[in-house]
Amino acid sequence: MTAGTSLASSARHASRGDAMAGLARFGLASRAFVYLVIGWLAFQIALGHHSQQANQRGALAEIASNTGGTVLLWLLAVGFAAYAIWRLSEAAFGTAAEGNEKGPRAQSAIRGVIYAALSVSTFAFIAGSSQKGQSQQQASTTAKVMKHDFGRWLVGIVGIVVVIVGVAMIVEGVKKKFLKQLRTGEMSPTQSKVVTRLGMVGTVARGIVFAMAGVLVVIAAVQYDPNKSTGLDGALRTFAQAPAGPWILGALAVGLIAFGVYGFAMARWAKT
Repeated sequence: MTAGTSLASSARHASRGDAMAGLARFGLASRAFVYLVIGWLAFQIALGHHSQQANQRGALAEIASNTGGTVLLWLLAVGFAAYAIWRLSEAAFGTAAEGNEKGPRAQSAIRGVIYAALSVSTFAFIAGSSQKGQSQQQASTTAKVMKHDFGRWLVGIVGIVVVIVGVAMIVEGVKKKFLKQLRTGEMSPTQSKVVTRLGMVGTVARGIVFAMAGVLVVIAAVQYDPNKSTGLDGALRTFAQAPAGPWILGALAVGLIAFGVYGFAMARWAKT
């Protein structure tokens, strides 16, 4: 290989790397914005002022209700697609933070598939092809699965997996494991401190909500009641119904907003 060929190959690799970094930043910023809206909706529910579902579909509906909302929804749909492409590329070629380890690559594959589905559902929302709320859709899907042999077992296993994912998020937040995904060396001491605090609070809150959503799925399987499986919105409303529920939900809402703000920091400093 000549020096010229080597330089051309390096330039192509650098160009692909820059493009992937751009997709990652765009996708992370889109995810961050949605979590800000979900946190805001959860806070409104805690105050008793809002009936909109505190989940991704509720966030999309809230965005659509404002001036210029449709344009923003298109940007978010493309952003989710960009996030999915980035995560799937990590699954294929290894992650920037942890190389070719199988665990992180598998996690990236799952996230890529989830956000690809979210991108499709956002485009469907824009097109108006689905009028059901996200909680209703999840309950309907759960009911269909439970009609089959071993369906309750499958639903229960999915719920347990979601609980485990939620607990893993809590551990990640408490132990600050998320920091290995960031270029912390480029931050000032103040920036590092603020981002760390936001990441801890946001990741723990997100983990608690995910774990509760998983618990509701398990309850749906045990009680043979698909209406118990109501996803993120159902988990947040369950907290609201507990003793001191509005305070608990308010704290979780602040945590989800913190995760959204942290998400913008991640878009700036993520290893890609």
